[in-house]
Amino acid sequence: MSKQVIAVILGGGAGTRLYPLTASRSKPAVPIAGKYRLVDIPISNCINSGINRMFVLTQFNSASLNKHIKNTYHFSIFSSAFVDILAAEQTPDNPSWYQGTADAVRQSLRHLNQHECEYVLILSGDQLYQMDFQKMLQNHKDTGADISIATIPVVAREASDFGILKSDENNLITSFIEKPKKELLPDWSSDTGEEMHAQGRDYLASMGIYIFNRKLLNDLLLDVYKDCTDFGKEILPGSLENYKVASYQYDGYWTDIGNIYSFFEANLALTDEIPPFNLFDNSNAVYTRARMLPPAKISGTTLEKAIISEGCIINASRIEHSVIGIRSRIGYGTTIVSSYLMGTDYYETIEEMTHATERGLPTLGIGDRCYIKNAIIDKNCRIGNDVRINGSDQLENTDHSLYTIKDGIVVVKKGAILPDGFVI
Repeated sequence: MSKQVIAVILGGGAGTRLYPLTASRSKPAVPIAGKYRLVDIPISNCINSGINRMFVLTQFNSASLNKHIKNTYHFSIFSSAFVDILAAEQTPDNPSWYQGTADAVRQSLRHLNQHECEYVLILSGDQLYQMDFQKMLQNHKDTGADISIATIPVVAREASDFGILKSDENNLITSFIEKPKKELLPDWSSDTGEEMHAQGRDYLASMGIYIFNRKLLNDLLLDVYKDCTDFGKEILPGSLENYKVASYQYDGYWTDIGNIYSFFEANLALTDEIPPFNLFDNSNAVYTRARMLPPAKISGTTLEKAIISEGCIINASRIEHSVIGIRSRIGYGTTIVSSYLMGTDYYETIEEMTHATERGLPTLGIGDRCYIKNAIIDKNCRIGNDVRINGSDQLENTDHSLYTIKDGIVVVKKGAILPDGFVI
């Protein structure tokens, strides 16, 4: 089965809506759930679906993504499996960077066409979901489709953020509109099934997951739509008349991590008693870099709905509704509420801690007697003692050299140093 399909994972644009998390890394390299990176999700879905040849397309800040993939995805030398990064490159016949999703795939075709396959699976690098692509592929074959689009029912409030489509009784797509305005929505509702209707999820949204017959993909990108740059806005709506485009309705958990608020919510939702995204699934493992870290060490801390990653040293008084990332160090008397700490990339030695203190710098991690609520603390921050960070809707959106505030969430920037007594 794996020989039939090659997956192409789109790394996304500059990721401005996820700034400042994307200031020094590409969107797929943003850390999630304490120990993974966003790109681990589509790659793991592929591996769990028996698809083990993947290209990851990227163009912005790709150094940390390259390093992560190189250190993580090693396959047997006897298999044809690979995860390769294709960074946007200037060539004599194409001097520009990727102009959109379709243009990115077009520029990568010469690498893709060196491998035999019948189908090309196109995925986004910034979504959180668990999906068996073999079921989608089987549906693609059963309907005799040229193109398949994975769809998910959404409520009216969300519909304007997506490409919305309508399909006939054979699940073939008849019409498609990209990000419809509110007043157009009444014409775009679909029969999504009883259970979905009960939740008010009446609109079929494109998930940005596509299967193309390989020959057709080449024809569309190099000939029919050779000047078009985007799948959702141009190529898919234009293909409905001449090709069979099938809808594959997915009813599981799926979230598009497009902005700081959705990123924050998706991470904190993992602390729920029965989280919508199941990290504890025997048959759907999420793969990431094996770091060989020690177990977490916790002393005197009350934990309530918390995820603690490996390698942490925690003396906090209370951690509630929070995700604590790898190698996090949290001092005495500190309270963390509804926050995501990404952790650190290395440990400080006792000598380095002493040296930092002598220079008046806080040590790596979170100091003593701090109060942190509604915050994202990026990697390798030094937060002193008695620091108060209290995110809320009352705070105005702002961008400071040390932190950014968006939608009431305080994002402390990677490597920031907050001195003792600092208040946000």
